[in-house]
Amino acid sequence: MDLIERISRQFEDSARAQLDALELLAAPIAGAVEIITASLLDNGRILVCGGSGSAGDARRFAAQLVNGFELERPPLAALALSADASTLAPIAGELDPSGIFSRQIQALGQPGDVLVAISTSGHSARVVDAIAAAHERDMRVIALTGNDGGRIGELLGADDIHLCAPAERTARIQELHLLILHCLCDGIDCLLLGVED
Repeated sequence: MDLIERISRQFEDSARAQLDALELLAAPIAGAVEIITASLLDNGRILVCGGSGSAGDARRFAAQLVNGFELERPPLAALALSADASTLAPIAGELDPSGIFSRQIQALGQPGDVLVAISTSGHSARVVDAIAAAHERDMRVIALTGNDGGRIGELLGADDIHLCAPAERTARIQELHLLILHCLCDGIDCLLLGVED
């Protein structure tokens, strides 16, 4: 096994996936930036959730909105629904733990808020339930998925945005999700702060 060649293939696959995603997702990402920014300017909140491995991405994105990305600015109203252990423990102990995000949305979500929902497969039951709860609360949804979008892609309405990473491998989807989240952070900061370059 030639490790250098194998590592090179990983880099090449990642670069190819990013270029494919650029062509497909630049306009929808810009639309997502505008939706999130409009919500924040109207005193809305950004609720973020992620299934299994995407929970870390959800927490990081919410933290970057609250604490800042690359530019100095006031904190933005964002909450990762997987971050509060005292809230999650009783919900997770229920017979149906798929409500771990939807119950928080029912408690905290308001019309005009935005749910950013992340699932590499597009099939996470917890995220599917979260999207249904967000729609019941008249919230818009920005969903990050991969493959064909799965069940999540089927749930999204005309006012929602689907950022489906054009990849099948989980690693490539996760890499694209991180890049998309960074584009969202950068775009939000630029719109809020009036940055031109």
